[in-house]
Amino acid sequence: MPDTKYILLIEDDREIASTLTSVLQAEGYNVTHAPNGVEGQRLLQAGRPDLVITDMMMPRMGGFPVLEYIRTMDKPPRVIMITANEGGRHKAYAEMLGVVDYLRKPFAMDVFIDAVRRALAAGAAAAEAGPVKRTRAKKRADSD
Repeated sequence: MPDTKYILLIEDDREIASTLTSVLQAEGYNVTHAPNGVEGQRLLQAGRPDLVITDMMMPRMGGFPVLEYIRTMDKPPRVIMITANEGGRHKAYAEMLGVVDYLRKPFAMDVFIDAVRRALAAGAAAAEAGPVKRTRAKKRADSD
């Protein structure tokens, strides 16, 4: 399937990671798992995922430093943050750093899959719109 979307899952809990990976693969996605933010950042540097799903609290490097790194990337992927944390300030900070969705654990798998589909659809729409916007800007610049 040539249009298979690549998802990077950064999650330290093995059971959660295994479940989410299985669910995503059953939906037809290509999934790579990183057990912490350090490994996640390495995988981000090695490849270009269409979507990153990251936990907030992990050993070695948590989700916020990962988000801060993603924000510096050229053409950053869409990001969904998953967490058991109830803090509203954390959600606000994650949104400021560009997450497209913020899911509190535990969540229903249909809610999770819907969030993934929305994030990937928004990413595809932005990718399609990108060249059009640049072309218009270039035309304006050329006419000045």
